[in-house]
Amino acid sequence: MVRAADIYVLAGLLAQDEQWSYRSLADRLRVAHPVVQRALERAKAADLYSPDRRRVHLPHFEEFAVHALRFFAPAQLGALVPGVPAAWAAEPMAGAIRPSGDEPPPVWPYAQGWVRGQAIEPLHPAVPEAVEGWPGLGEFLVLLDSLRLGDARVRKVARDLLAERLRSLPSVEDL
Repeated sequence: MVRAADIYVLAGLLAQDEQWSYRSLADRLRVAHPVVQRALERAKAADLYSPDRRRVHLPHFEEFAVHALRFFAPAQLGALVPGVPAAWAAEPMAGAIRPSGDEPPPVWPYAQGWVRGQAIEPLHPAVPEAVEGWPGLGEFLVLLDSLRLGDARVRKVARDLLAERLRSLPSVEDL
């Protein structure tokens, strides 16, 4: 069965812009090497990852993210904490969605965070630290968290941006 951490690893693969190994991906994601191995094994069993091509199966991933992620890994806004902007409070969502009212932004809790907002549990505890040096990963995770947490308007924008981003990824032949 797929776990939330597996979706985090797949987001890392989607954001990956160079050749990778299990160890290099684990290092960039700030997780242990076996976490990546087990995540990709489960993703393969769910037909979200192709080990032969070493790629995320994009149509299946998109379908899973859009239609199942919010039920599989639901998110709720929590207490006010320091953190890293998440969901519609960070790019690419922040440029497409205007915040409503004076509500604090959603954040991934992080002691060294620079924004005070409402906590949202990330797909993996390593998210806030990993996105500091890897903006591409952060952008995929922002879209996924918008799908997990947002209302219908936010989910529609996130769905459209995710679809656009997935279609812009290089094909296997380009690598």
